Amino acid sequence: MSAPTPRTAAVLLAAGSGTRVGAEVNKVLLPLGDVPVLVWSVRTVLALEGVHRVVLVVRPADQDAVREAVAPHLGSHDLWVVAGGTQRHDSEWRAVQVLRPDIEAGELDVVAIHDAARPLAPASLWRQVVAAAVEHGGAIPVTRVPPLLTRAGRAAPALVAVQTPQAFRAAELLDAHSRAHEDGFVGTDTAACLERYSEVAVVGVPSDAANLKVTFAEDVALAGELLSRGRPD
Repeated sequence: MSAPTPRTAAVLLAAGSGTRVGAEVNKVLLPLGDVPVLVWSVRTVLALEGVHRVVLVVRPADQDAVREAVAPHLGSHDLWVVAGGTQRHDSEWRAVQVLRPDIEAGELDVVAIHDAARPLAPASLWRQVVAAAVEHGGAIPVTRVPPLLTRAGRAAPALVAVQTPQAFRAAELLDAHSRAHEDGFVGTDTAACLERYSEVAVVGVPSDAANLKVTFAEDVALAGELLSRGRPD
């Protein structure tokens, strides 16, 4: 008998801007193929089995534009739009607060948090991090960084780059974020908060550079080129 599918909430962080990408609008609203950047992540999470809640965190000024962008792709699904904070950690905390009643009622097993500016994260990666979070407590996608040389000409220790989606058991995530809020702690990402305020084991899940983050203008062009080659499932 197979294990039940984890009841999952997907949080999409889209409260950034278009400053570095050189746009006058939020970069997740820029066109990528036939839809805005943001819609690629929305489509992916809505198609995943076990996703019970989808929370989209955006700047207050972008809420109407974001709702208009995603509405044609929701079908019968519900999507909660939440005003983001001034920092990533604040935006995460606001999303967790929205999910608190479901977490405390035991209706969610896992919360996965993703940068909506990473439109090419495949469904298979989402499934892997959710499954690893159920087993270990937390999971993050990682890619190997090309080796660096020290001044002495020797190779530096191997490094990895951390991506999203990052997934965690829901109860532990809520507890860690609540304790961080009480202390005024601000983490660089979700994993940093869990590492500081929980005993959860956060494991790495192999990913690759195709799960790129749209930061600069050339990233939009590169994402479009990768899409033209076919997006992995």
